[in-house]
Amino acid sequence: MTEQRIRAWGGELRAVHHRLRQALELARESVESGARAEAVSRDLRLFCLGFCTALAGHHTSEDASLFPLVVERRPDLAPVVAKLKQDHSMIEYLIGGLERALDAGESDEEKLRHLDGIGAVMESHFRYEESQLVGVLDALDGEDLDRTALFGPIA
Repeated sequence: MTEQRIRAWGGELRAVHHRLRQALELARESVESGARAEAVSRDLRLFCLGFCTALAGHHTSEDASLFPLVVERRPDLAPVVAKLKQDHSMIEYLIGGLERALDAGESDEEKLRHLDGIGAVMESHFRYEESQLVGVLDALDGEDLDRTALFGPIA
Protein backbone atom coordinates (compact mmCIF):
# COMPACT_ATOMS: atom_id res chain seq x y z
CA MET A 1 0.00 0.00 0.00
CA THR A 2 1.40 3.39 -0.89
CA GLU A 3 2.12 6.18 1.57
CA GLN A 4 -0.52 8.27 -0.24
CA ARG A 5 -3.20 5.57 0.22
CA ILE A 6 -2.38 5.17 3.90
CA ARG A 7 -2.85 8.90 4.44
CA ALA A 8 -6.13 8.85 2.51
CA TRP A 9 -8.24 7.16 5.23
CA GLY A 10 -8.96 10.48 6.95
CA GLY A 11 -9.84 11.96 3.57
CA GLU A 12 -12.14 9.03 2.90
CA LEU A 13 -14.08 9.81 6.08
CA ARG A 14 -14.38 13.45 5.02
CA ALA A 15 -15.56 12.43 1.53
CA VAL A 16 -18.29 10.19 2.95
CA HIS A 17 -19.43 13.00 5.23
CA HIS A 18 -19.48 15.40 2.27
CA ARG A 19 -21.74 13.05 0.26
CA LEU A 20 -24.11 12.73 3.21
CA ARG A 21 -24.24 16.52 3.63
CA GLN A 22 -25.11 16.89 -0.05
CA ALA A 23 -27.91 14.34 0.25
CA LEU A 24 -29.41 16.19 3.21
CA GLU A 25 -29.29 19.46 1.26
CA LEU A 26 -31.16 17.83 -1.63
CA ALA A 27 -33.89 16.79 0.79
CA ARG A 28 -34.20 20.36 2.10
CA GLU A 29 -34.38 21.69 -1.46
CA SER A 30 -37.18 19.25 -2.21
CA VAL A 31 -39.28 20.56 0.67
CA GLU A 32 -38.45 24.21 -0.06
CA SER A 33 -39.22 23.87 -3.79
CA GLY A 34 -42.88 24.74 -3.36
CA ALA A 35 -43.93 21.53 -5.07
CA ARG A 36 -47.20 19.86 -4.18
CA ALA A 37 -47.21 18.22 -0.76
CA GLU A 38 -47.71 14.81 -2.35
CA ALA A 39 -44.61 15.25 -4.53
CA VAL A 40 -42.55 16.53 -1.59
CA SER A 41 -43.56 13.55 0.55
CA ARG A 42 -42.66 11.19 -2.28
CA ASP A 43 -39.27 12.91 -2.72
CA LEU A 44 -38.61 12.74 1.02
CA ARG A 45 -39.49 9.06 1.09
CA LEU A 46 -36.95 8.53 -1.67
CA PHE A 47 -34.49 10.61 0.35
CA CYS A 48 -35.10 8.44 3.40
CA LEU A 49 -34.72 5.29 1.38
CA GLY A 50 -31.39 6.50 -0.01
CA PHE A 51 -29.95 8.93 2.52
CA CYS A 52 -31.27 7.28 5.66
CA THR A 53 -30.09 3.87 4.46
CA ALA A 54 -26.67 5.27 3.51
CA LEU A 55 -26.31 7.08 6.83
CA ALA A 56 -27.39 4.00 8.78
CA GLY A 57 -24.94 1.87 6.77
CA HIS A 58 -22.15 4.35 7.45
CA HIS A 59 -22.85 4.32 11.18
CA THR A 60 -23.25 0.53 11.30
CA SER A 61 -19.88 0.12 9.58
CA GLU A 62 -18.21 2.57 11.92
CA ASP A 63 -19.69 0.86 14.98
CA ALA A 64 -18.80 -2.65 13.79
CA SER A 65 -15.42 -2.11 12.11
CA LEU A 66 -13.89 1.34 12.35
CA PHE A 67 -14.48 2.14 16.01
CA PRO A 68 -13.17 -1.19 17.34
CA LEU A 69 -10.05 -0.68 15.22
CA VAL A 70 -9.60 2.86 16.56
CA VAL A 71 -9.98 1.72 20.18
CA GLU A 72 -7.62 -1.21 19.57
CA ARG A 73 -4.95 1.13 18.25
CA ARG A 74 -5.75 4.04 20.58
CA PRO A 75 -7.46 2.89 23.82
CA ASP A 76 -7.35 6.49 25.06
CA LEU A 77 -10.03 7.31 22.45
CA ALA A 78 -12.63 4.97 23.99
CA PRO A 79 -14.57 7.94 25.47
CA VAL A 80 -14.58 9.65 22.06
CA VAL A 81 -15.90 6.50 20.41
CA ALA A 82 -18.58 6.17 23.10
CA LYS A 83 -19.77 9.71 22.36
CA LEU A 84 -19.79 9.05 18.61
CA LYS A 85 -21.89 5.92 19.14
CA GLN A 86 -24.29 7.94 21.28
CA ASP A 87 -24.59 10.43 18.41
CA HIS A 88 -25.41 7.56 16.05
CA SER A 89 -28.32 6.58 18.31
CA MET A 90 -29.57 10.18 18.43
CA ILE A 91 -29.44 10.54 14.64
CA GLU A 92 -31.30 7.24 14.23
CA TYR A 93 -33.99 8.53 16.61
CA LEU A 94 -34.30 11.79 14.65
CA ILE A 95 -34.62 9.93 11.36
CA GLY A 96 -37.42 7.89 12.91
CA GLY A 97 -39.16 11.17 13.77
CA LEU A 98 -38.91 12.31 10.16
CA GLU A 99 -40.33 9.01 8.95
CA ARG A 100 -43.24 9.33 11.39
CA ALA A 101 -43.87 12.90 10.19
CA LEU A 102 -44.02 11.65 6.61
CA ASP A 103 -46.41 8.85 7.58
CA ALA A 104 -48.66 11.37 9.36
CA GLY A 105 -48.68 13.79 6.41
CA GLU A 106 -47.18 16.64 8.46
CA SER A 107 -46.73 20.13 6.98
CA ASP A 108 -43.64 21.19 5.04
CA GLU A 109 -42.64 23.34 8.03
CA GLU A 110 -42.73 20.26 10.24
CA LYS A 111 -40.70 18.26 7.71
CA LEU A 112 -38.11 21.04 7.59
CA ARG A 113 -37.97 21.06 11.38
CA HIS A 114 -37.11 17.36 11.33
CA LEU A 115 -34.50 17.87 8.60
CA ASP A 116 -33.01 20.77 10.58
CA GLY A 117 -32.72 18.55 13.66
CA ILE A 118 -31.06 15.76 11.71
CA GLY A 119 -28.74 18.26 10.03
CA ALA A 120 -27.72 19.95 13.28
CA VAL A 121 -26.84 16.72 15.08
CA MET A 122 -25.25 15.23 11.97
CA GLU A 123 -23.05 18.29 11.38
CA SER A 124 -21.95 18.46 15.01
CA HIS A 125 -21.21 14.72 14.91
CA PHE A 126 -19.24 14.94 11.66
CA ARG A 127 -17.13 17.86 12.87
CA TYR A 128 -16.35 16.19 16.18
CA GLU A 129 -15.59 12.86 14.51
CA GLU A 130 -13.30 14.48 11.97
CA SER A 131 -11.48 16.54 14.61
CA GLN A 132 -10.90 13.48 16.79
CA LEU A 133 -10.30 10.70 14.25
CA VAL A 134 -8.80 12.02 11.01
CA GLY A 135 -5.27 12.01 12.43
CA VAL A 136 -5.76 8.49 13.78
CA LEU A 137 -7.14 7.30 10.45
CA ASP A 138 -4.29 8.90 8.54
CA ALA A 139 -1.86 6.89 10.68
CA LEU A 140 -3.53 3.52 9.98
CA ASP A 141 -1.63 0.90 8.07
CA GLY A 142 -4.22 0.36 5.35
CA GLU A 143 -3.00 -2.84 3.75
CA ASP A 144 -5.66 -5.09 5.26
CA LEU A 145 -8.46 -2.54 5.55
CA ASP A 146 -11.66 -2.54 3.52
CA ARG A 147 -13.02 0.94 2.78
CA THR A 148 -16.65 -0.24 2.67
CA ALA A 149 -16.30 -2.19 5.91
CA LEU A 150 -14.90 0.90 7.65
CA PHE A 151 -17.14 3.62 6.20
CA GLY A 152 -20.24 1.92 4.81
CA PRO A 153 -21.76 1.33 1.39
CA ILE A 154 -21.28 4.89 0.10
CA ALA A 155 -17.50 4.86 0.64
